[in-house]
Amino acid sequence: MKYNDYYKIMGLQRTATQDEIKRAHRVLARKYHPDVSKEPNAEARFKEVGEAYEVLKNSEKRAAYDQLGANWKEGQDFRPPPEWNAGFETAGKGFSERESAEYSDFFESLFRRGFDEAPSRGSRGADRGRQRAFNANGEDSHAKIQIDLEEAYHGGERRISLGVPTMDAEGGVTVKNHEVEFKIPKGVRAGQHIRLAGQGGPGMGDGKPGDLYLEVSFKPHAHYRVDQHDVYLDLPVAPWEAALGASIEVPTPSGTVELKIPAGSVEGRKLRLKGRGIPSAAPGDFYFVLKIAAPPAADEAGQAFYRSMAEQFKSFAPRANLGAKA
Repeated sequence: MKYNDYYKIMGLQRTATQDEIKRAHRVLARKYHPDVSKEPNAEARFKEVGEAYEVLKNSEKRAAYDQLGANWKEGQDFRPPPEWNAGFETAGKGFSERESAEYSDFFESLFRRGFDEAPSRGSRGADRGRQRAFNANGEDSHAKIQIDLEEAYHGGERRISLGVPTMDAEGGVTVKNHEVEFKIPKGVRAGQHIRLAGQGGPGMGDGKPGDLYLEVSFKPHAHYRVDQHDVYLDLPVAPWEAALGASIEVPTPSGTVELKIPAGSVEGRKLRLKGRGIPSAAPGDFYFVLKIAAPPAADEAGQAFYRSMAEQFKSFAPRANLGAKA
């Protein structure tokens, strides 16, 4: 995927004000409008300028886009880092499937899912519309957060600072901090939302403040991986443990357990601990995926041992099935 430098497309510096962005858009949109432009690539450039303007005119999306910074390199395929926009508090809905399909793959990858939100008070807009303007309720806000897998097992309390993009008097974008405290419920899963009542946008007059919805995802873990409510660990075992069987102590997010390796186990075998995945009313399972770890032949004694194994198991054909017809 090609990285689209929206500032370069618009001929702007990264410090451009909103007035400068609007002026550049008016000039470029007029220059490349397919109905009047004689440029050979007018239609493509017109769409490119429109895409850049959709991001740079929006303080929230512009601030998040600016965070990409050095995460791309000219001439290389661009992939936004996982959860690249975590920690940003936004009020917008983002883009629908139809709207995002009108822009490039780059644009869609950043913003179609980048600002998806939890159910909001927008569905109660009709109720707000019946109120007088100076008594309007505040907008709901939304942010993505990352937690440790262990926090989903045990719950906990967190205090975090969310970046809230705001526009200054000159039309520039700045990011203010919004400190929030909240409890992480035991058993929360990726994709679920934590609702903080009254922590969203302020109301007007006697209107109530909106709520803040925190969408949960898990930080990458050095050992565990998560699939919905199940948790997996690639477990190294020695060849003799797999061949002869063994009882070993192994870690899980909920504590150390004793695991029995059945004799004759092979690479990739899954051993399940039922109900030891992410806890909930219907808890997930924990899976150990066996990985055979061979010791190195670092000295003459080790090499001699491997030669004796080769002689002992010379009838063993580890690649017998390669090239076999299904």
